[in-house]
This record gives sequence, C-alpha cells and structure tokens, in this order.
Amino acid sequence: MTIGIAGAGAFGTALAVALALDGKDIQLWARDGDAAEAIQTTRKNPKLPDVDLPAKITSSGALDALFACDTILLAIPAQTLPAFLTDHAVRLTGKTLVACCKGIDLKRMTGPASTIADLVPDAHPAMLTGPSFAADIARGLPTALTLACADDAKGEMLQNMLSTATLRLYRTTDTIGAELGGALKNVIAIASGVAMGARLGESARAALITRGFPEMQRLAEALGAEPDTLSGLSGLGDLVLTCTSDQSRNYRYGFALGRGEAFDTATTVEGAATARAVRQLADKLGLDMPISAVVADLTTGATDVPTALTALLSRPLKEE
Repeated sequence: MTIGIAGAGAFGTALAVALALDGKDIQLWARDGDAAEAIQTTRKNPKLPDVDLPAKITSSGALDALFACDTILLAIPAQTLPAFLTDHAVRLTGKTLVACCKGIDLKRMTGPASTIADLVPDAHPAMLTGPSFAADIARGLPTALTLACADDAKGEMLQNMLSTATLRLYRTTDTIGAELGGALKNVIAIASGVAMGARLGESARAALITRGFPEMQRLAEALGAEPDTLSGLSGLGDLVLTCTSDQSRNYRYGFALGRGEAFDTATTVEGAATARAVRQLADKLGLDMPISAVVADLTTGATDVPTALTALLSRPLKEE
C-alpha cells in the first residue's frame, strides 16, 4: 500500500523520508511540476538540502498518482487547505485524510481536521500534530506526535501505519483539542519571538509562555476540546518547542518584529493568520486573551512593540 503526501515542503518531505526509511512506499505530490521532477531526478529537496530521499519516495506533480492512494497526508498550509479540498472533493471522497498543518481557517474559523470534515464529509479526517521540526524528523531524530481521529478504530490503524522506530505517535479521539493546540501555540511563539527580539529577556519569554498557555486552554475548551488534551504533545509540548527554538518560523517571525526587521514574505507563518482568527473567536465567545490580541495587532501593524508591551504590563493585577 502506498501512502500519499500532498505538499512537498519541508514537513511533507520529512514525513516522506521517515516513512520511506521504515519501508513504506510514498507518493509525494508537489504543486509545482518542475519542482516535483527535480526532486525525483536529484533525490534532493531544496527545503531539506542535507537529506537524501530514499528510493521508496516517488515525487510527482500528477494528481492522479496522489489520488490513487487511500491514505493521504495533507502537508498543505492551513489557509490554502480549504481550496485544495474544495477543488478535489469528489476525488477525495472515501479517502483517509490526515491534516499535517497547523492553523485556523480565517473564513470558516475551523482547524484542519474540522475543515476536512466540513468540505469532504464522506472522507475520514484525522490530525497529525505535536512538537516537531522537519529537519529533526528527516534526520531520524526521535520525535513524539499526537494522532487525533474521532473514529478510534481508524485512529489505531493510522497510528500503526504512520509510527516508525523514531516517530512515535500517541492516539486521541479529541480532534478539536489537537488541532487547536497546534494552531494556538503558534500565536504564543510569535509573542515569545517578539520578547527575545526586543531584548526583553528570558524571564519575559517564560512569563509569556506561562500566561499564554491558559489562553490556549480557555479558547480550546470553549470550542469543545477536552481539558486534558492541551496538556499533552499537541498543546504544551508543541508550545515549549516553538517558543524556544529559532527553527520555528513563527518564533523567527516574532523575533524579526521585536527587532523591527523585515521578514521573508515567502515563508509561511501560520500564527499570523491564526492570531486574527483567535481575536475574532475570543470576541465572539467573550474570552479574555490579551497576549493573542496583542499578537494580532502586531502582525497587522495596528500597534508597535513598545505600545504592546505597555498594554500588557498595565493590565489590572489579579490572582494567578
């Protein structure tokens, strides 16, 4: 059985490498046909320049090859995932679709697994998320992730299929909690980057992580997540990783904001769009999420770092 992976970016390619080294046949689809052909010919992906692609990976820009697979991992940015699902809903019907992106769709206000369920109702949606960097996975470094699927029998099948000697998957049926943990931590990672870029210090970053976590929990639980889910890999684990490493695109983006420097516009920063979605959801639900609100303002240029810092530090004192 061949596993399909839609999206030949760093993360999709890293998953392909890990699964191929475990003996699985992988069909890797790239939107850019020329890029797909180059990957197939050179056995290299510029997104992971130090990694050789195993022979069991076939790279192609042909959708027919991808849709021939019964299980497809969707390593597509959260904001472009809906268009892909809508365009190919008929051919995705009945497939097992595993979202491997993190974010909240600005139009539907849903996470990736929920977006799959909405747009391809006859598919079997799941979510793969947690503390992981593509380079680590591709290098075979030990990584633990959450595999979320509302259908536990299907989730167990996916857990066995996608786990490898170095990629350990933990199973849950709480898809809402898993998708929100992965999305919301990016917002706090931007805030942490801002703190370090503005030279506010490690203590300030620790405070942002600590106070940002209950913001994540409040929103997730209000949207139907189980209380304990965000304390696991898909929430706290991912939060710690992305707030403390410059391998995180969201952290690097925040760092550039804190320094007042330009950031590469070609780099996908899911947390920027997610911050705007979080603000809308928090307003609708009447939730207090000050860090997320400040990040939303920073990413849209509605405020600057000194003003944002003043706003956070001038909030009323209260019990923890």
